[in-house]
Amino acid sequence: MPGRVDYLHGLADLLAADAGGTIPRGPHVRVLDIGVGANCIYPLLGQAEYGWSFVGSDIDPDALQCAAANLQANGLAKVIELRQQHARGSLFAGLLQPQDRFQLTMCNPPFHSSAKEAAQGSQRKRRNLGNARAPRGSRAPALNFGGQANELWCTGGEASFLRRMIKESVVFQTQVLWFSSLVAKSEHLPDLHKQLTKAGAAEVREVAMAQGHKQSRFVAWSFHAPAARRAWLQE
Repeated sequence: MPGRVDYLHGLADLLAADAGGTIPRGPHVRVLDIGVGANCIYPLLGQAEYGWSFVGSDIDPDALQCAAANLQANGLAKVIELRQQHARGSLFAGLLQPQDRFQLTMCNPPFHSSAKEAAQGSQRKRRNLGNARAPRGSRAPALNFGGQANELWCTGGEASFLRRMIKESVVFQTQVLWFSSLVAKSEHLPDLHKQLTKAGAAEVREVAMAQGHKQSRFVAWSFHAPAARRAWLQE
């Protein structure tokens, strides 16, 4: 949970830097969450913290059904919209409507390249935490690192997913102020910066986050110059 809130706070700081130091709050700030998942956690936290309105997308209809029930239970169905992405392999194409405008997009991408790799990663986490927590001679606790297949892995893994996101962002740059994504593996950062330069991003931000021993970060990019971003937020 702290890491998820940190991501939202980091995005809020991006907007504040474009808005004279004050974080824009309220439903006029629209955020697109790519891969919202069954728990709909980012929209729920973002609405609670900043009052932002969200569109959450997912390719899994069952996940969206669970997310819708969660929103209904929390009385947030009117400020958090859910959309199914029917175009597999696409992130923004087939999802964004011509009239859509978002101040932010966010994403926690799949970081494994296959189901086998995802399973091996979960097994390593179980072993590591079991060794760290279990007293000598006791049995390690059963831990759950499960997730839906589309949440854990995709062809090509995180690097391929992010390259696809950057490529699509060029097409939809007039509809989004800041694109962003978590980046699990730091070794992917040099190539991402290269791809963003090639794509013509006007500004790129790499924001580090840390919770205990865990180090993470997100990368955000905009195709708009600072003056254009300030004007957008004043609309």
